[in-house]
Amino acid sequence: MRLAAGPKGLLGAWFQEDAHGPPPERFRQWPEAPQHPVLIKAGEQLERYFSGRLRNFDLPLDLDSGTPFQVNAWAALLEIPWGETISYGQLAQRLGRPSAARAAGAAIGRNPLSIIVPCHRVVGSKGALTGYAGGLPRKTALLRLEQSTSPP
Repeated sequence: MRLAAGPKGLLGAWFQEDAHGPPPERFRQWPEAPQHPVLIKAGEQLERYFSGRLRNFDLPLDLDSGTPFQVNAWAALLEIPWGETISYGQLAQRLGRPSAARAAGAAIGRNPLSIIVPCHRVVGSKGALTGYAGGLPRKTALLRLEQSTSPP
Protein backbone atom coordinates (compact mmCIF):
# COMPACT_ATOMS: atom_id res chain seq x y z
CA MET A 1 0.00 0.00 0.00
CA ARG A 2 1.01 3.59 -0.52
CA LEU A 3 0.29 5.99 2.31
CA ALA A 4 0.20 9.79 2.28
CA ALA A 5 -0.20 12.22 5.16
CA GLY A 6 -0.58 15.95 5.47
CA PRO A 7 -0.82 18.42 8.33
CA LYS A 8 -4.37 17.31 9.22
CA GLY A 9 -3.69 13.57 9.17
CA LEU A 10 -3.70 10.58 6.87
CA LEU A 11 -5.01 11.61 3.46
CA GLY A 12 -4.35 8.53 1.39
CA ALA A 13 -4.00 4.76 1.61
CA TRP A 14 -4.00 3.21 -1.83
CA PHE A 15 -3.17 -0.18 -3.24
CA GLN A 16 -0.44 0.13 -5.85
CA GLU A 17 -2.85 -0.87 -8.60
CA ASP A 18 -5.78 1.15 -7.22
CA ALA A 19 -8.11 2.23 -10.01
CA HIS A 20 -8.57 5.73 -8.56
CA GLY A 21 -5.28 6.35 -6.78
CA PRO A 22 -2.89 9.10 -7.80
CA PRO A 23 -0.78 8.29 -10.86
CA PRO A 24 2.82 7.15 -10.25
CA GLU A 25 4.26 10.48 -11.42
CA ARG A 26 2.24 12.25 -8.73
CA PHE A 27 3.67 9.95 -6.06
CA ARG A 28 7.18 10.76 -7.28
CA GLN A 29 6.48 14.48 -6.68
CA TRP A 30 5.61 13.99 -3.02
CA PRO A 31 8.44 13.98 -0.50
CA GLU A 32 9.12 10.71 1.27
CA ALA A 33 8.66 10.96 5.03
CA PRO A 34 9.14 7.50 6.53
CA GLN A 35 9.43 9.01 10.01
CA HIS A 36 6.13 10.93 9.79
CA PRO A 37 4.26 9.92 12.97
CA VAL A 38 0.90 9.47 11.21
CA LEU A 39 2.48 7.26 8.55
CA ILE A 40 4.21 5.16 11.19
CA LYS A 41 1.00 4.78 13.18
CA ALA A 42 -0.99 3.96 10.02
CA GLY A 43 1.53 1.30 9.01
CA GLU A 44 1.44 -0.26 12.47
CA GLN A 45 -2.35 -0.28 12.55
CA LEU A 46 -2.63 -1.75 9.05
CA GLU A 47 -0.26 -4.53 10.09
CA ARG A 48 -2.42 -5.25 13.13
CA TYR A 49 -5.58 -5.15 10.97
CA PHE A 50 -4.18 -7.68 8.50
CA SER A 51 -3.17 -9.99 11.33
CA GLY A 52 -6.71 -9.78 12.78
CA ARG A 53 -5.62 -7.88 15.89
CA LEU A 54 -7.27 -4.53 15.05
CA ARG A 55 -10.89 -3.79 14.22
CA ASN A 56 -11.06 -0.01 14.49
CA PHE A 57 -8.43 2.37 13.25
CA ASP A 58 -7.47 5.27 15.48
CA LEU A 59 -5.87 7.78 13.13
CA PRO A 60 -6.37 11.44 12.33
CA LEU A 61 -7.93 11.50 8.85
CA ASP A 62 -7.87 14.25 6.27
CA LEU A 63 -10.91 13.74 4.04
CA ASP A 64 -10.90 17.25 2.60
CA SER A 65 -10.03 16.07 -0.92
CA GLY A 66 -13.61 15.13 -1.68
CA THR A 67 -16.78 16.97 -2.57
CA PRO A 68 -19.24 17.51 0.29
CA PHE A 69 -21.25 14.48 -0.88
CA GLN A 70 -18.12 12.31 -1.08
CA VAL A 71 -16.97 13.40 2.38
CA ASN A 72 -20.41 12.54 3.79
CA ALA A 73 -20.31 9.14 2.07
CA TRP A 74 -16.82 8.44 3.40
CA ALA A 75 -17.88 9.46 6.91
CA ALA A 76 -20.85 7.07 6.65
CA LEU A 77 -18.48 4.24 5.74
CA LEU A 78 -16.72 4.75 9.07
CA GLU A 79 -19.98 3.75 10.79
CA ILE A 80 -20.14 0.27 9.22
CA PRO A 81 -18.97 -2.18 11.89
CA TRP A 82 -16.21 -4.74 11.38
CA GLY A 83 -17.45 -7.89 9.67
CA GLU A 84 -20.72 -6.34 8.48
CA THR A 85 -21.80 -5.16 5.06
CA ILE A 86 -24.43 -2.81 3.72
CA SER A 87 -25.70 -2.20 0.20
CA TYR A 88 -25.15 0.88 -1.90
CA GLY A 89 -28.86 1.61 -1.49
CA GLN A 90 -28.59 1.40 2.29
CA LEU A 91 -25.63 3.77 2.19
CA ALA A 92 -27.66 6.20 0.07
CA GLN A 93 -30.47 6.02 2.66
CA ARG A 94 -28.01 6.76 5.45
CA LEU A 95 -26.93 9.81 3.49
CA GLY A 96 -30.54 11.01 3.30
CA ARG A 97 -30.65 10.44 -0.47
CA PRO A 98 -32.44 7.10 -0.94
CA SER A 99 -32.50 7.35 -4.73
CA ALA A 100 -28.77 8.09 -4.98
CA ALA A 101 -27.33 4.56 -4.77
CA ARG A 102 -25.26 5.07 -7.92
CA ALA A 103 -23.94 8.41 -6.68
CA ALA A 104 -23.07 6.77 -3.36
CA GLY A 105 -21.22 4.06 -5.27
CA ALA A 106 -19.32 6.63 -7.30
CA ALA A 107 -18.40 8.53 -4.14
CA ILE A 108 -17.07 5.50 -2.35
CA GLY A 109 -15.18 4.46 -5.47
CA ARG A 110 -13.16 7.63 -4.96
CA ASN A 111 -12.44 6.86 -1.30
CA PRO A 112 -8.77 7.81 -0.81
CA LEU A 113 -8.36 5.76 2.37
CA SER A 114 -8.85 2.12 1.41
CA ILE A 115 -9.42 -0.25 4.33
CA ILE A 116 -9.17 2.55 6.92
CA VAL A 117 -12.40 4.06 5.57
CA PRO A 118 -13.98 0.65 4.88
CA CYS A 119 -15.52 0.92 1.43
CA HIS A 120 -14.98 -2.84 1.02
CA ARG A 121 -17.96 -3.31 3.37
CA VAL A 122 -20.42 -2.02 0.74
CA VAL A 123 -21.93 -4.63 -1.56
CA GLY A 124 -24.65 -4.92 -4.18
CA SER A 125 -28.32 -5.05 -3.20
CA LYS A 126 -28.37 -8.86 -3.18
CA GLY A 127 -24.98 -9.21 -1.52
CA ALA A 128 -23.03 -9.38 -4.76
CA LEU A 129 -19.48 -8.11 -4.62
CA THR A 130 -19.49 -5.21 -7.03
CA GLY A 131 -16.91 -2.54 -7.55
CA TYR A 132 -13.74 -2.01 -5.59
CA ALA A 133 -10.91 0.27 -6.67
CA GLY A 134 -8.40 -2.25 -5.32
CA GLY A 135 -9.98 -5.11 -7.31
CA LEU A 136 -12.70 -7.61 -6.45
CA PRO A 137 -10.27 -10.36 -5.35
CA ARG A 138 -8.90 -7.98 -2.74
CA LYS A 139 -12.40 -6.99 -1.60
CA THR A 140 -13.25 -10.67 -1.22
CA ALA A 141 -10.10 -11.25 0.83
CA LEU A 142 -10.82 -8.28 3.12
CA LEU A 143 -14.37 -9.43 3.80
CA ARG A 144 -13.17 -12.97 4.48
CA LEU A 145 -10.53 -11.63 6.88
CA GLU A 146 -13.17 -9.71 8.81
CA GLN A 147 -15.62 -12.61 8.89
CA SER A 148 -13.07 -15.22 9.96
CA THR A 149 -11.13 -13.33 12.60
CA SER A 150 -12.19 -13.49 16.22
CA PRO A 151 -12.19 -10.34 18.34
CA PRO A 152 -8.79 -9.03 19.44
